[in-house]
Amino acid sequence: MFPRSEPRRRVPAALFPEARRAHHPDLTKLRGWKAMRAEADIPGGEWENEKAWALRMGLTGADSIEDRSIPTFARGELPHYAGINTFLKAPYTEDVTEVGQYDATVLGIPFDGGATYRPGTRFGPQALRRISALYTPYNYEMAVDLREQMTLCDAGDVFTIPANIEKSFDQISRAVSHVASSGSFPIMIGGDHSIGYPCVKGIADVTSKKIGIVHFDRHADIQEKDLDERMHTTPWFHATNMPNVPAKNLVQVGIGGWQVPREAVKVARERETNIITMGDMEKMGVDRTAEMALEMAWDGVDMVYMSFDIDSIDCGFVPGTGWPEPGGFLPREALALASKVAAEGLCGMELVEVSPPYDTSDITALMGTRVIVDVLGSMVAAGKMGAHKRHIDKPVTLPMGEWSEATHGKRWGRPAGSR
Repeated sequence: MFPRSEPRRRVPAALFPEARRAHHPDLTKLRGWKAMRAEADIPGGEWENEKAWALRMGLTGADSIEDRSIPTFARGELPHYAGINTFLKAPYTEDVTEVGQYDATVLGIPFDGGATYRPGTRFGPQALRRISALYTPYNYEMAVDLREQMTLCDAGDVFTIPANIEKSFDQISRAVSHVASSGSFPIMIGGDHSIGYPCVKGIADVTSKKIGIVHFDRHADIQEKDLDERMHTTPWFHATNMPNVPAKNLVQVGIGGWQVPREAVKVARERETNIITMGDMEKMGVDRTAEMALEMAWDGVDMVYMSFDIDSIDCGFVPGTGWPEPGGFLPREALALASKVAAEGLCGMELVEVSPPYDTSDITALMGTRVIVDVLGSMVAAGKMGAHKRHIDKPVTLPMGEWSEATHGKRWGRPAGSR
């Protein structure tokens, strides 16, 4: 601190009337004021149920603990630094036949066999689950509490085959079809962007209805092959080959820079897909960009799928990705666009290309988590969660293996009555 030679003098406000602040500003016009009051209308019963469940599963806390809702063993949301991490600490559906009991289901897809430059996205699902423990289910600005207003589970990871792209695609499509058939909203966490094709296929296979796609990315990802395989640069070529996924309803937002192969541009031109560049978004603004994307994606279809590549965001904010490209969205732009698209309803979504080995302080994984929860929050706020169910008119039932707890006992345990 520097000493003052003279005491500070207070200048009368009357001398500068233009600098006066209104004594009572109208706060009712602020979103913060409205959200504060909206919180009072959100129920809290599920939070009370979770605390009671935690005491039953984790035993009551020590006598010295004053807060009697704290168990001995960490269970559920709290504390954020402890526990076994599912996405948002949601229930783990070890028995995947139970996913239909939930509005939405998270599936990890740990596959980076389609990466053509930096691998590591197979660790993306783990990273997002870990950092998602930082969040609560409540968003102040949206006035949404996911725990109170929807149901969510984590079905774990799809068993992918690292050395075989096509077998992995079969596994992914099968898993997504199972979740979509149950009526639960599928949320896929990748993994590289090659999973876009089998993810969309998993939904397209269980419906006769048409599906549009809104794809956020810096890269077009629509060439037929790359390095002689169906890599992460190719998903939309193969997805739009399916009869109920029209190419004219593929809308790609944020494309640009020095990593868009001319082979991809040729396919986009021939199939008459829709590309909105980052420059277009800057000129039109977020609202008009979202409006245009929705108009084209929904034109003549019954459902829309969202594919969000984390590298659509400027790499200064998301360093942990396989193909970083400067000049992408600012985080607020990306979240606003994703939220506006989601508010019209989705049949599924994927978050891809988070590569933890290149991340710094989990900021890329955190951004990916934020995209997912904002999408869910927007769908809940707009009353669109579950709207896709009526279009799943060709559901599949997958066979189960032969096993029973009565005969075999619990996993790593013994049958009842045995020593």
